[in-house]
Amino acid sequence: MLSDGFHDVPRGKVAAVVTHLEMRAAPVQDGSVDLPGEVTVRAVETPDLAWYRDLFTRVGGVDWLWFSRLRMPDAELQAVLSDPQVRVFAVECEGRAEGLLELDFREAGACELAYFGLTARLQSRGVGRALMSIAIAEAWARPIARFHVHTCTLDSPRALGFYIRSGFTPLRQQVEIADDPRLTGDLPKGAGGHVPIFD
Repeated sequence: MLSDGFHDVPRGKVAAVVTHLEMRAAPVQDGSVDLPGEVTVRAVETPDLAWYRDLFTRVGGVDWLWFSRLRMPDAELQAVLSDPQVRVFAVECEGRAEGLLELDFREAGACELAYFGLTARLQSRGVGRALMSIAIAEAWARPIARFHVHTCTLDSPRALGFYIRSGFTPLRQQVEIADDPRLTGDLPKGAGGHVPIFD
């Protein structure tokens, strides 16, 4: 257990405050939220690893330091993405994937909103709200009692408020320390400009 006060983060590492949230019942959705006409959402069965990592990086890696799936061994990532209890959706605009929704039903009675995000091209256009409506409907279409997600201070500063407005309730927080993905080669040095590098 951490004591009160300041704690040094070792050089070569990044630290984040992680907030865990959940919803225990499907929220009442106030009306339908439509996607812009040129935007579609498509379920992707057994995604190709190169395609998936490219989208993962464009959505969360360059701006927000998403790195967990980039350093996961191929066989382990393929096992996750091939699992019938994991559903991957691509948000597409003019034939190019510009957003990622991943739902994980591997825990009995629960669904994790594992990944949710859009590239800058689709942000601030109402696509996030529409995608969350899809995520909520897909999750609660199954016999679950809990829909949960976590976000952290390496992610967009708007993410936490967005999840709360979408009906998730904050449960707890943790501090995560990990190797800086810009120093391990998982992400380019210029990624995550809001987080300084200490090498």
